[in-house]
Amino acid sequence: MLFEGQTIQVKSIEDGIYDLVFDRQGDSVNKLDQRTLAELRTAVDTLNGVDGLRGVIFSSAKDSFIVGADITEFMGFFSTDDDELVKGLLDIHGLFNQIEDLSVPTVAAINGLALGGGFELCLATDYRVLGDKAKVGLPEVKLGIYPGWGGTVRLPRLIGVDNANEWICGGSEKRASAALVDGAVDAVVETSRVNEAALDLLKGCIAGKFDYQARRAEKINPIKLNQVEQMMAFESAKGVIGAKAGPHYPAPMAVLKTIQKHANLPRDKAIEVEAKGFVKVAKTEVCAALVGLFMKDQYIKKVSKGFESKAEPVKQAAVLGAGIMGGGVAYQSASKGTPILMKDINEAALQLGLDEATKLLNKQVTRGRMDTTKMAQVLNSIRPTLNYGDFSNVDLVVEAVVENPNVKKAVLAEVEGHLPEGAVLTSNTSTISITDLATALKKPENFCGMHFFNPVHLMPLVEVIRGEKTSEEAIARTVAYAKAMGKTPIVVNDCPGFLVNRILFPYFGGFSALISDGADFQQVDRVMERFGWPMGPAYLLDVVGIDTAHHADAVMAKGFPDRMQHEGENAVDCMFKQERFGQKNNKGFYRYELDRKGKPKKLVDDEVPALLAAISSEAREFSDEEIIERMMIPLCIETVRCLEDGIVASPAEADMGLVYGIGFPPFRGGALHYLDQIGLANFCEMAQKYEALGPLYQPTEKMKQMAAAGDKYFSEAKG
Repeated sequence: MLFEGQTIQVKSIEDGIYDLVFDRQGDSVNKLDQRTLAELRTAVDTLNGVDGLRGVIFSSAKDSFIVGADITEFMGFFSTDDDELVKGLLDIHGLFNQIEDLSVPTVAAINGLALGGGFELCLATDYRVLGDKAKVGLPEVKLGIYPGWGGTVRLPRLIGVDNANEWICGGSEKRASAALVDGAVDAVVETSRVNEAALDLLKGCIAGKFDYQARRAEKINPIKLNQVEQMMAFESAKGVIGAKAGPHYPAPMAVLKTIQKHANLPRDKAIEVEAKGFVKVAKTEVCAALVGLFMKDQYIKKVSKGFESKAEPVKQAAVLGAGIMGGGVAYQSASKGTPILMKDINEAALQLGLDEATKLLNKQVTRGRMDTTKMAQVLNSIRPTLNYGDFSNVDLVVEAVVENPNVKKAVLAEVEGHLPEGAVLTSNTSTISITDLATALKKPENFCGMHFFNPVHLMPLVEVIRGEKTSEEAIARTVAYAKAMGKTPIVVNDCPGFLVNRILFPYFGGFSALISDGADFQQVDRVMERFGWPMGPAYLLDVVGIDTAHHADAVMAKGFPDRMQHEGENAVDCMFKQERFGQKNNKGFYRYELDRKGKPKKLVDDEVPALLAAISSEAREFSDEEIIERMMIPLCIETVRCLEDGIVASPAEADMGLVYGIGFPPFRGGALHYLDQIGLANFCEMAQKYEALGPLYQPTEKMKQMAAAGDKYFSEAKG
């Protein structure tokens, strides 16, 4: 053993050939933190001092190679002053340059994930051998930054400007086949043969079969494009990527400008440009928000793992109700490996559920993400049934029948009698009290909420709702099943609307009040979409379903009459009365026609303003600022109330629930991050302007106390 640390070992393979192995002790993955980087520096220095050194392989003893930098550690680094941050980046550049400048050939043996800084390290080696199941990529733009350890310099020189722009600005993980085609790796082999193939390649370099010095020179010298070619490449990329990224995400455009700026420079000058540009994006509020979301996501995954460790796995699931939602649940369960029974009371409904699952599977096949054999296997894992004959083997049931408490109670009580001891029974209700539904059951401890969001296959969030008598075993098993389905579960306590809908309906309340006061709903939609929402409130109501929203609004008004009850008819009531239910019957605030792909296309309906005039004051102009404030204040205050009432356990879970559940603008970090960004004192002052609008606009006493003390919901380190 030439070197042995806590994260790295350097072993002799044979005479003059060494294997630098990343193997972080006490962790399931390798990541580049300060300790690893320090050991890497020592290891490289040690290798440089070896007499008769002939070649070096960089490998991993874990299932992954290196998943990236330790972002929790580096966030503190981002908060240093600009010069200190540039100095720190250049220090790491110096280490990676040392690897690239070793006097002998180097090969990265990439057996699993190599992302971010992990892949940037691979780019510093001469050659890269990739396992056939492995993925590589530079996902930094998803955190509001861009590659800062040489990725913007080496990758364009290695695979060409166009490919590199797509890799870096897209931030996606690349499969082995795509990485090979683009030239980011030199060989793809079975994962079990990665180290063997890397050694063979290294010996070929030593024997003079491969000119590693020429490969190295490509990365060290300027990009091989003339001025005209560069202009065409970058200007076309700016148009495409700028349109895709939009105005709220500056990192993709910043990286394009950075690559263009250093295209004509040699490596050492180019990395200085990269480092200085990196500092600018690392200091943005968008970066703080997106890194904050990443860390919150890590936190809720940790919470979920805690539940999973206590749970019995779900080997057989069942869903009651085979409509669009039931079919979506069945598809999601079966496609992720858990067989599921789909029960309904008539054949037509079962066929509807199967059709939904088949449609979703066909899309996967069409997109090349699944072959027909796999599709058949998934469909065979969904068993439609009209009776409870096979329910004696079911571990967990998802009830997804009509949103009516009496119907749900009857169905839940019926199925309970057919389940084995210890089976968990859940309801997909979006508003009805879990504690109330549990009164129909003999074993309420085995019952909880499992609220999916529509469409099931696209929306990542599942709310797991704890009723008064729900056991921790039931919660743990439901969380484990949600994770097995590929979803992000957040455990919340029971209340009307639970977490997400409880917060969403004050937002809709702000919208209805604006319309009542004479606002143009189309202007409100445009303003909130510019603010960052994927769709404005009127459009969102059409997608949710006006009938669904009307029902939920009544539930919320009954649950929180002090602030969610309204006098007279509002905009939702008006649409409901006219049987304008949104996309489900092609008319709501907008009208809808199917486009060429069969998706509902939103169109202006000239009838709507006249309908709304009946419940609105005289039309008047509202500033964008006033619309944003009147929409966001109720949402933010209700999020705080959910936290203060113990409906959600932490600020992180509250923010992630909004991002994953209703598309809260990610670059704003969630409602509580948004409050921290504004400053609670400023927010309370802003809310005071609208206190005449009622309790929805009145901050809680604790918010006022926190404002006075200068407190925040998140520390700087947690985003």
